Amino acid sequence: MTTTADTRVDPAVLKTAAVLIVGAMAVIFDTTIVSVALPTLAADLNTSVSTIQWVSTGYLLALGVSIPLAGWAQHRFGGKRLWMVALLVFMIGSIACSLAWDAPSLIVFRVLQGLGGGLMLPLLSTLVMQAAGGRNLGRTMAVVSLPAVLGPILGPVIGGLILNSLDWRWLFWVNVPFCVVGILLAWRVLPRDGAPTPMRLDTVGLVLLSPGLVAVLFALSNVSKPGAFARVDVLLPLVAGVAFLVAFAVTAVRRGDRALVDVRLLRHRPVASSSALLFLSGAALYGAMLLLPLYWQEVRGLTPLGAGLLLVPQGIGTLFSRTIAGRLTDTIGAKWVTFVGFAIVGAATVPFALATSTTNEWVLMVALLVRGFGLGAVTIPLMTVAFVGLQRSEVPHASILTRIATQIGGAAGVAVLAVILEGAVAAAGVGAGAGAAGADALASAFDQAFWWSVGFTVLAMALSFALPGRPVAPAGAAASSPQAAAPPSPTDETRSMLAE
Repeated sequence: MTTTADTRVDPAVLKTAAVLIVGAMAVIFDTTIVSVALPTLAADLNTSVSTIQWVSTGYLLALGVSIPLAGWAQHRFGGKRLWMVALLVFMIGSIACSLAWDAPSLIVFRVLQGLGGGLMLPLLSTLVMQAAGGRNLGRTMAVVSLPAVLGPILGPVIGGLILNSLDWRWLFWVNVPFCVVGILLAWRVLPRDGAPTPMRLDTVGLVLLSPGLVAVLFALSNVSKPGAFARVDVLLPLVAGVAFLVAFAVTAVRRGDRALVDVRLLRHRPVASSSALLFLSGAALYGAMLLLPLYWQEVRGLTPLGAGLLLVPQGIGTLFSRTIAGRLTDTIGAKWVTFVGFAIVGAATVPFALATSTTNEWVLMVALLVRGFGLGAVTIPLMTVAFVGLQRSEVPHASILTRIATQIGGAAGVAVLAVILEGAVAAAGVGAGAGAAGADALASAFDQAFWWSVGFTVLAMALSFALPGRPVAPAGAAASSPQAAAPPSPTDETRSMLAE
């Protein structure tokens, strides 16, 4: 019989998660805060919107460069050392951004931030999952996901408040206290790394994977411009990027565990299904995060701060569902939690697909609250199930695979919905800030884009049945502490149970 102690997250794991969360808050806040500041940055730095967009695009591409390196770097230098160095790089980038003198310098410093953040994002999941040792992964991931929940709640509000009362440079100083405290806590609390293990860098894999990711992300970032997928700066990098990724996959299979990222893990059903659904959830989440603030500003005429405040209910809903989703994932498995979560997200997006320029704001805010609840119910099991049944040494590779799936899915979702919205707006014969006469036509254009977002969730519901149907107890060695030796591979029996 399962005891209460069996279902509690180890206090040592909670301590590790808490330390890492402090540093991760800097990355999450930075992303959401800067997203609301681009028009202000363009005006203050006397540059065009197309140029200032590289503040976000450069950061995104830097993530694509550094994310694949996280597994090798952890193995080579140790998780604690790598976390502290990555956080230091991010802090230096943040301070440099606040001192930027023009748009090009700000873009360069944002790239530096992205290099540090790209190492931190997969490393956060890796270190906590390794500390958990295969036990209570759902509850553990509910704790780890806290930064991703608080970012959308507080980021736009903090960004709006700073822009309303302070200089834009303070947007980047917000990160510094989190970085300083995060580095100090990591130094004092995280377990000491063992002796570095000599491991040769897969340079062929790096030359293929990082440029491939950068090319795909760059192509998708250009889709929203006139011409969409027919643009040369979309087609060429997209084709080249996909070719590089395919070439990497082929070489990685041959190199096995010596590859930069061990793609053989995609033969493991939980990793493959989780990655596919994280791609779709990224599309649904980030795509909608493009539409929602634009709807409030362009259709309802709100300021960026007002739009940010009206998006708070979605973050609150996600906050409410984290613990429930983590507990259910550990008890009944990921399949049904994910299916119901996507169903809730889809149903709660429908009111926006039916909204007019005069739809009651309270109705839409309630819909956002419910939508956020569904997003939390989706995110926790998907981030958890990829690590079920893995050896300790496989966890970093799974973290990278799922992070890449989320990043590309988010970029694809934003690109597709931007094209849909642009086409619908053009067909309606209205533009941004159309005024009262064109408000309903503009709202109708947004409706079409929101229906596509609903379509993403319906597809994800169908794919949810590919997830494991019930949780499996970890192997005995999996419960070892972070300092313990790597647990043995799951038995064939466990692998077969995971496939059910």
